[in-house]
Amino acid sequence: MSEDAELRTPAMLIAARGIEKSFPGVHALRSARFDLARGEVHALMGENGAGKSTLMKILTGVYQPDAGEIILEGAPVSLHGPKSAQAKGISIIHQELYLMNHLTAAQNIFIGREPRFGLGMFVDEAAMNKAAAALFKRMKVDIDPQVEVGDLTVARQQLVEIAKALSYDSKVLIMDEPTSALNETEVDHLFAIIEDLKSQGVGIVYITHKMDEVMRIADRITIMRDGQYIETLPAKETPMSKVISLMVGRELADATRAEGVSSEEEVLRAVGLNRGNVIRDVSFTLRKGEILGFAGLMGAGRTEVARAIFGADPLESGEVHVHGKRAAIRSPQDAVRLGIAYLSEDRKHFGIVTRMSVRDNVTMASWPRFTWGGVFMRDGALEKVSAEYVKTLKVKTPSVEQETRLLSGGNQQKVVIAKWLLRDCDILIFDEPTRGIDIGAKAEIYALLQKLAAQGKAIIVISSELPEILRLSHRVVVMCEGRITGELDGNTATQEAIMTLATRRQVTAA
Repeated sequence: MSEDAELRTPAMLIAARGIEKSFPGVHALRSARFDLARGEVHALMGENGAGKSTLMKILTGVYQPDAGEIILEGAPVSLHGPKSAQAKGISIIHQELYLMNHLTAAQNIFIGREPRFGLGMFVDEAAMNKAAAALFKRMKVDIDPQVEVGDLTVARQQLVEIAKALSYDSKVLIMDEPTSALNETEVDHLFAIIEDLKSQGVGIVYITHKMDEVMRIADRITIMRDGQYIETLPAKETPMSKVISLMVGRELADATRAEGVSSEEEVLRAVGLNRGNVIRDVSFTLRKGEILGFAGLMGAGRTEVARAIFGADPLESGEVHVHGKRAAIRSPQDAVRLGIAYLSEDRKHFGIVTRMSVRDNVTMASWPRFTWGGVFMRDGALEKVSAEYVKTLKVKTPSVEQETRLLSGGNQQKVVIAKWLLRDCDILIFDEPTRGIDIGAKAEIYALLQKLAAQGKAIIVISSELPEILRLSHRVVVMCEGRITGELDGNTATQEAIMTLATRRQVTAA
């Protein structure tokens, strides 16, 4: 059977061939191709900027291709928007959250298609909550359909996104980094759902940078690089080293652990920090030129500690000392004035302004330095300095005038880093610095953090990925249920030792 004939058989759900897509200054897709069979998980892999998300946006009607063909269940199809794709049984779970925080979980799931009564004049909240509860039960997660989404953690918000996609009873389900904010138990639940969907004939496109997930869940792997199709391989028979080589097309930076620090100069000290049940008597120190890793399971309190130090959330008690002096940090502005920067795990909401240019995002925290008389912006200086940081950090963008939303996740993260480097903060807190970032960009960010530490910056890295913590950290602080349960030397720490401390619900006496 010819390839063209195979794409038009009942077993093939959807196929794309010869897809072209360009944006101003960027040729995003070059004769890209992909296909998905019934009842399979097909992993789509590649570095950020490889074209994966652009191709999926074409398959879900968000973008229109400049050229090429999409075949759905054996027949050519045109997708003129997300609703058109959803009507044809194609749904997507986005990497970034698209929820409305002031609405309930059920309202977010069924917005625009709520069950109604009274000649359609009234929303049937009871029926909607019941349907949402059934979805959560199917997913084996305990979420109240009536809870406001803004009150949920990022992990549980992601589960609401998954429930929303499942509510369409889709034939084609695209999952773009669906486990980026999930813990191991939630991942297990998701994979059980995926297996159930496969048995029902649903085809799943699985986009991830996590190699272990691909080996565990995927049937086939398609690799893209620089907007082009590279190869499709059977997942179970293909070594991950080959997948990485095809994805990256270059040697990765050495994965050795961070070298020890020579400086004993203390730049930050937290003493007895408390806030409800999320921060309980937390004390630690941070030295000049050090990378201090914060490890723990989801909900351990790591992000809460970072936000409290940065002044984003109030403390009930405790002290923060910066360069040996007690600091009064009541707002992020206070923290920045003291040379503290915080790179949030949610970069789209708290790191960048997506519709602003790369130039403006890089320079926004330092704008007072680039004005005449505190009023007029010095555009030439802004252009020059932002271009310098784009070059130094190897940000892939056609120009500094490009809207930041059009950059890949890894390049957006580099823009956030550039913003704080320009502000010349000497204490940098990185919360999940490589979440949703490909393996090549991860290596670049690791090298950057190590270079910054070598230059004397003091860095806190919060990460749910233990290999990342072990690779970067000079010391590792481990938290469980709001408490610090132990500290490990970065050179001798192991994943087993970290997990032992991360599950220690009470600190035992020495």
